[in-house]
Amino acid sequence: MSLTAQPAPHLISDLQGLGFRLDSAHHGIEARRGGAGPSDHTAVILDGRPVMIPIVSGNAFQSPYVASRPDAEGNATISRDGRKITEIKFARRARFYNLQTLDGIPYSQIATLHSTDVLATTVLQSCTRYQSRTKTCHFCSIGQSLAAGRTILRKTPEQLAEVARAAVLLDGVKHMVMTTGTPPTADRGALMMCESASAIRTAVDLPLQAQFEPPEDFAWFRRVKDAGVDTLGMHLEVLTPSLRQRLMPGKAGISLAYYDEAFAAAVEVFGRGQVSTYILAGLGDTRETILEHCEKLIDLGVYPFVVPFVPISGTPLESHPTPSADFMDGVLAPLAGMLRDGGISAATMKAGCGKCGACSALASYEARA
Repeated sequence: MSLTAQPAPHLISDLQGLGFRLDSAHHGIEARRGGAGPSDHTAVILDGRPVMIPIVSGNAFQSPYVASRPDAEGNATISRDGRKITEIKFARRARFYNLQTLDGIPYSQIATLHSTDVLATTVLQSCTRYQSRTKTCHFCSIGQSLAAGRTILRKTPEQLAEVARAAVLLDGVKHMVMTTGTPPTADRGALMMCESASAIRTAVDLPLQAQFEPPEDFAWFRRVKDAGVDTLGMHLEVLTPSLRQRLMPGKAGISLAYYDEAFAAAVEVFGRGQVSTYILAGLGDTRETILEHCEKLIDLGVYPFVVPFVPISGTPLESHPTPSADFMDGVLAPLAGMLRDGGISAATMKAGCGKCGACSALASYEARA
């Protein structure tokens, strides 16, 4: 329930950019730390939607927003300058986190609960580029959770199937995201996705998204789908070539033109709206650049999931500013209209980050469009 006239999508963008501070009386609120995807965030329900909001980043420590101590059901309020802004509900801790494999590996080190009903894993917790300062993506923290002992290097298909089944039975998980660091092989992780998906789908009927860089052979798209993957994510992150070269020098070796070829080939296999890409707003791409590229992607049948960049502690960009809510409004509102006109939506996606939508206010704009 909103306590202010501020539109919910704008508030979501503001909270995702600024984060919130926890009331000093808080106990038991956990944030996801390190790894791939939303880090230093916690999941809350706001305006009826799951939203990932940072609570331990540098910006969050300075945020004007403060969350009250939740009650027994997780209900709390967000205040700014002493005035209550909105009501939220903290997501509960996953029940499957209480389990471990027969050889003593906690399930939480194999996969994690994102948002409220999405299971996520990084199949290979290393990347061929991560150890090199001349190749690593400056916003990536894939090695942090591994170094801290919060995960394991390689999740086997059997482990993933075991945890996925438990997450469905105990926590009502609705779909699963499998991402990976890029291995030094021509398939760029597609083979691992095939093996993992086959095992998971044998154990439980759970829609799957696989995420990896465009492989050298596009035949991998059909192999991945035949293994049980429903949707595919190939993430651009940054769009301007000079920025790509500076912020992600290794990955920039795969050209935007090659990504377009891969997107077109993948859409032929998975269908319109079942292929997506992740775009980080706030790293230097202009509003016009983002929207122009999104229009091209939608024409190809690709869902452009645009999220506000949030710096992760311990990365080269840990002090980089987040985009303003006004900037995000200027991107996401017109993008929602473009998606509507293109016949693509998060609601019709079978699995993945775009379907979840918790890392951006885009889903709220889509609902309004």
